[in-house]
Amino acid sequence: MTPPHEGLPHGVSTKNYEWASAPVVDTEFDTQDFKAMTAWGQLYEDSKGNSATNSRVQIKNIKAYMLSKRDGKWHLLQSSKKIEGAAYREDFAGDISKPADIRYEKDGSVSVKAGQGYNFHFWPATGRVPINRQDIVAIFTTVQARLVIDNSQQVDDRFKARYLLGMGGDYWLSLNAKWDNWTTNGGIGVGKLKYVTNEWQTFNMITLSPAKIRQNPPPIVMD
Repeated sequence: MTPPHEGLPHGVSTKNYEWASAPVVDTEFDTQDFKAMTAWGQLYEDSKGNSATNSRVQIKNIKAYMLSKRDGKWHLLQSSKKIEGAAYREDFAGDISKPADIRYEKDGSVSVKAGQGYNFHFWPATGRVPINRQDIVAIFTTVQARLVIDNSQQVDDRFKARYLLGMGGDYWLSLNAKWDNWTTNGGIGVGKLKYVTNEWQTFNMITLSPAKIRQNPPPIVMD
């Protein structure tokens, strides 16, 4: 994952958090101890601000895949139209969170807002899935998102919206382990942060180099 982010996330120091300035693949937690994983995503306002007040981000179809050592194929691990999540402090300090501004859409997806010092951190509503860490060559996570109007009776200001969205993933010791300051889970990687637009886009994270992506393309077109 070499391309830089399209913008920088609000409230996250690039000096303290490597992923705030560019995509990363976490090798620190590359261990066989983990028995579960989950895809996740994060929505931020741009570091330079977001002046749109009548815009939301609609999110759907979060998925995770693994590339298998055994057969050299990509296998679907997670797939959920519905997501769950919360508003976390932008730098995740102290794991502080609060209920997010979530609206449930007619198609089963959700739309959200982020800001005022909080992001929107989300994951599949279906929960974590078991894995065989010894069989994993790579992980690929993906989701779809677009801008929608908050209140249809007010002015459409989506052209002013400056929201960044990116995907990632975590390994966990078990399906139901509680977060304990990185003793029960570890990062897989953080993908490219891209601006959300009026059109549906895919947002992705993959742990392969560009050369290996060409050799083992994931089952969803990456953009």
